[in-house]
Amino acid sequence: MIAETICSAVSAAGLGIAAVTAYRKRFLTATRIAAYSLVPIGLVLTGVVEWVSGIAFKPSVWIGFGVLGLAWVLFMTTRAVERRSGTTRAERKAARAAERNEAVAPGASAPSLGGGQARPSSAPSAATAKPKKKQEAAAPGDDFSDIEAILKKHGI
Repeated sequence: MIAETICSAVSAAGLGIAAVTAYRKRFLTATRIAAYSLVPIGLVLTGVVEWVSGIAFKPSVWIGFGVLGLAWVLFMTTRAVERRSGTTRAERKAARAAERNEAVAPGASAPSLGGGQARPSSAPSAATAKPKKKQEAAAPGDDFSDIEAILKKHGI
C-alpha cells in the first residue's frame, strides 16, 4: 500500500515538472518527462509493484538470487582460468581433430612417388620419420619430386 502511494506521488510530481517545462515552451522535453512520470502509475495499475514487493520480502527469493550469483562467479572463474592457460575451447577442439586425422591415416596426404620405397601400411614411428627428413635435407634435387608427382597425378 505504501509503494502505491509513493508511485502515485512520484507520478504527480513528474507531471507537475512536465507542466512547468511545457510552460517554458520546451514541448519535446515536457512530453518526455510526462512519459517517464506515467510509468510508476502504470506499474501500480498493472500489479507489477505488488508482485515485486511480494517477492522482495521472501527469504527463498534472496536465496535463489544468491545461488544465481554463485553460479555466475563459478562460470566467470572457469573462463578466467581458461584464458590464463592460453588455450581456448576452439584450439583444444582443433588439436583433437588434428590428432584424430593423423591417427587414422598419417600418410594419406603424401603423394605416391611411383618408384623407390614402398610405404608401410601401418603408421610410421618417430624413429623412421627422422631418417627420412635427413635424407630429404641431404638430397636437394629431390625437393621438387613431390611437386612433380602431384602434377603428374593430376595430368599436368
